[in-house]
Amino acid sequence: MATIGPPLGLPFDIPDFTISGVLPPFLGLTPTAAAAMSPYPTTLARIASKLCASNERKEIFRGLLRYRRELANVGLSDGFQWLSGSFMEDIETLETRHPRDVDLVTFCHRPVTATNDVAWQAFTTANMSLLAWPLVKPV
Repeated sequence: MATIGPPLGLPFDIPDFTISGVLPPFLGLTPTAAAAMSPYPTTLARIASKLCASNERKEIFRGLLRYRRELANVGLSDGFQWLSGSFMEDIETLETRHPRDVDLVTFCHRPVTATNDVAWQAFTTANMSLLAWPLVKPV
């Protein structure tokens, strides 16, 4: 039996878009292997290589890198992110336009300076411009 899609392991290449213009929900014939299901673990280098063909996509990616750097600068660096939205779709084919942004959810540990509730409240208040989506991503 042949294996369909990239070899399993962390990280692996981002799969090709489906004929619907989105990433497939799973690789292979059935969704039985958790490692072959979305979300796909990958690297920033692989995202850049796969999804940054146009100048508009490159600019969105540079913004993502700036945001990640800002998070790391305040101590939010131990975690992972889920990426979604039109940046992660073949929106150019689906809607004949460039992606406008990248949607993301960040999962991370509290910085070592904010381990108790009082310190965490102070941290979130001081860094609201990085944590509140209306400030990070104005509509």
